[in-house]
Amino acid sequence: MNLRNQDCYILAVETSCDETSAAVVKNGTEVLSNLIASQIETHKAFGGVVPEVASRKHVESITLMLEKAIDQAGIAPEDLSAVAVTEGPGLVGALLVGIMAAKSLAFALDKPLIGTHHIAGHIYANRLIGEIRYPCLALVVSGGHTELVFMRQEGHFELIGRTRDDAVGEAYDKVARALGFPYPGGPHVDKLAVESAVAEELPRAWLEPDSYDFSFSGLKSAVLNAVNQHRMRGEDGYQDAIARGFQESVIEVVVEKAIRAVKSTGAVQLLLCGGVAANRGLRQALDARCEREGIPLSIPPMKYCTDNAAMIGAAAYLKWQRGEFSEMELKPEPSLSLEAWSAR
Repeated sequence: MNLRNQDCYILAVETSCDETSAAVVKNGTEVLSNLIASQIETHKAFGGVVPEVASRKHVESITLMLEKAIDQAGIAPEDLSAVAVTEGPGLVGALLVGIMAAKSLAFALDKPLIGTHHIAGHIYANRLIGEIRYPCLALVVSGGHTELVFMRQEGHFELIGRTRDDAVGEAYDKVARALGFPYPGGPHVDKLAVESAVAEELPRAWLEPDSYDFSFSGLKSAVLNAVNQHRMRGEDGYQDAIARGFQESVIEVVVEKAIRAVKSTGAVQLLLCGGVAANRGLRQALDARCEREGIPLSIPPMKYCTDNAAMIGAAAYLKWQRGEFSEMELKPEPSLSLEAWSAR
């Protein structure tokens, strides 16, 4: 059977952290449904994601999400070509819920199962809005990841830069907490930074001259020190300047390294992906810099930046085209590497 000569309908499941999502994607590019059940209000009381609570919330909503995704797609369960699910990286308990649901459905419908990498999903969210040109470079910025991924061709992933400590999203949440904002803090910092007329001077972590790695722990410490200094002097109203200074520091380093990596690798397109890709300051700065440099830039709309199942369906289509399916023994891989997944 030639899989390329028939329409492919993939039911995708994403439960790597605190979003329960199910989607149906046609031929890797057309989103027929994409439902997300957020747990933000639940975890807000704890100031961050509690893994056990996240797992329980996934259990509560996963069955209904699957049913609604198929119904809204306007197809019958039997019309599905495969069932895809995030197998890693992520929280082991949360991943397990999605995998067990996907395996059960694939078994019941006698459909292929496709274990999918979470970061590959973020990257191929760009495929939902247009063609990806190769070779390209992906800048992945999310709550748990900050990476530069070179893609020589479709399905080829080479990690050339990563964070050595905190991811960008994690740093945003910690800074937001220091400034008195609730979880999730990233959008609060972004809003304050964009609106502020002044910026507090904060350090930039460039690391070695030829390194594409990132480090944000020192910047985070500098913010905490600045906050303490203001408080010791009895000052108020400093939050906006610190937010802008922090965001400018992050954006300058991330954008500069991404542009330098594009030039050194010969990439013909830059892809922005991950939850922090929703950050207005980063989107605007990267767009302006790419326009000056003449580098084609792809940024998914907000709905495909945060964790969602449509992006998993888009990435799973790569495996579908090659007939590379997972066994029913599929299990969660909390630290699954992108290169290892693509090489299977």
